[in-house]
Amino acid sequence: MNFPIGWVLRASTVGFAVGCRILQPNTPHFGDLVKVVLHPDEMDIFGLIYDVQVKDDPSVRQLILAGEMEPEAIMDQRENRLVPIEISVLVVGYQQHGVTIQGLPPQPPLSLDLITVGNDADLRSFTTQLDYLRLIINASQIPTDELLIANIRRSAAARPPDQQYGFLLKVGRELARLLNQDLVRLDAILRRIKP
Repeated sequence: MNFPIGWVLRASTVGFAVGCRILQPNTPHFGDLVKVVLHPDEMDIFGLIYDVQVKDDPSVRQLILAGEMEPEAIMDQRENRLVPIEISVLVVGYQQHGVTIQGLPPQPPLSLDLITVGNDADLRSFTTQLDYLRLIINASQIPTDELLIANIRRSAAARPPDQQYGFLLKVGRELARLLNQDLVRLDAILRRIKP
């Protein structure tokens, strides 16, 4: 099941920022696949979460300046107030007319387009090809190695147990091809994705 997590705040063809009210235990995490449906039955844009920020909230500042806080005040702030959360997403592909392309889409999402978390079926389907790994490796100013590791581990876990090792082997071979000039980096990544 895909569930909505927020709305696009700002976007470009390489990434976008999502605003949401508050993080819940079942909301997406670093490395999760998310999806924006631009036009029903026309195009979906896929991305990976690479940053989650809890933004400044004036009421939190007031609570901090007041000194000692009661546990009830903290719980009230976390559960009943509007806590501004911003999620940053790296675009890794799109689907148009039923065909999935791992690359940058022809247009970015628009402000207030709805973002949903990809389910295990979406993740398995999207990661049957591994061309998107190059987009992650070449991304600048994001924690690329950590994003690779988190996404690969999550993608393997979305598969049946008897398919996980084969998937990790396929990913390892692709990473070896892409990072053959940086063996130290390759080794560090492979050590962290091994089962």
